[in-house]
Amino acid sequence: MIRVTVSETTAETSKVKCFRLRRSDGRPFAPYEAGAHVDVLGPGGTTRQYSLCGPPDETGSYLIAVKREDCSRGGSAALHDQVDAGDELTISEPRNLFGIEPTASRHMLVAAGIGITPLLSMAYRLRRTGSPFRLHYFATGRESAAFVPLLESAEFAADTEFHFGLGRGEQPGVLAEALSHADSGTHVYTCGPKEFMQRVADAAAGTPAADHVHFEHFQALEPTADAGGEFEVELDTGEVFRVPPGRSIVEVLEDGGIMVDTSCREGICGTCVLTVVDGVPEHRDNCLTRKEKEAGDQIAACVSRARTDRLVLEL
Repeated sequence: MIRVTVSETTAETSKVKCFRLRRSDGRPFAPYEAGAHVDVLGPGGTTRQYSLCGPPDETGSYLIAVKREDCSRGGSAALHDQVDAGDELTISEPRNLFGIEPTASRHMLVAAGIGITPLLSMAYRLRRTGSPFRLHYFATGRESAAFVPLLESAEFAADTEFHFGLGRGEQPGVLAEALSHADSGTHVYTCGPKEFMQRVADAAAGTPAADHVHFEHFQALEPTADAGGEFEVELDTGEVFRVPPGRSIVEVLEDGGIMVDTSCREGICGTCVLTVVDGVPEHRDNCLTRKEKEAGDQIAACVSRARTDRLVLEL
């Protein structure tokens, strides 16, 4: 974990506040991969994940943007109301589950609302590496969209399209048009409300880019009423644990004195992902990609369960 000082705050919109963070020890940050996020330990001990939205190769500071949620569980409201310039916070090292595909010949970035944050860092990286891309930004209106003046003057302004004020019924047609020229080398990256990201996936479904859609989730999956059956977890150390209905793998391992790195405990951040050596996982997370889930060799131990009687996991 890294101690940081808030050097500046900016109200991007009435609900979005930006925080520029510098290391409290005065050292530079390491460059990070575009699309990465950090855990932020806020007032009251709440930990939330926020995307880094500045140029990834600028090491003097990190920039995060926080939307104040109407039904905040304490994270976004505390940062908005209790944190200002000069205050200290604790953050994690950057982690990336949403990286740029290096083999892609073209990239399409599709954001809705606060989902612009990870895609902004991608746009900086793609422009500076000379990779062809197009950024599409959807929002209910200009006044509610963060970073509009920056995007209009950025080095990639000519590669950015704004889609403001569209109704839900209008979005599929616009997305279909944007994706109509996608070829098999095009990769699509989307972030925003889950319903919007599903529209992006639906628009891509009939194109050669259908299997090249990458998602960044800010929310956990809806809780399932099915607590799941009991199963065994065997570790590569040889220890075996029973995981009953209603308890997670992480909880059971912690009770047995086995500590697993965790952060969100909601299946979003990917901190607790373990390797599956044997058995079939039942994925209930929002951090592994569709292909990773189909491969079946990883599991988010904070929320996912087993389809077989036993999982063999590597710590």
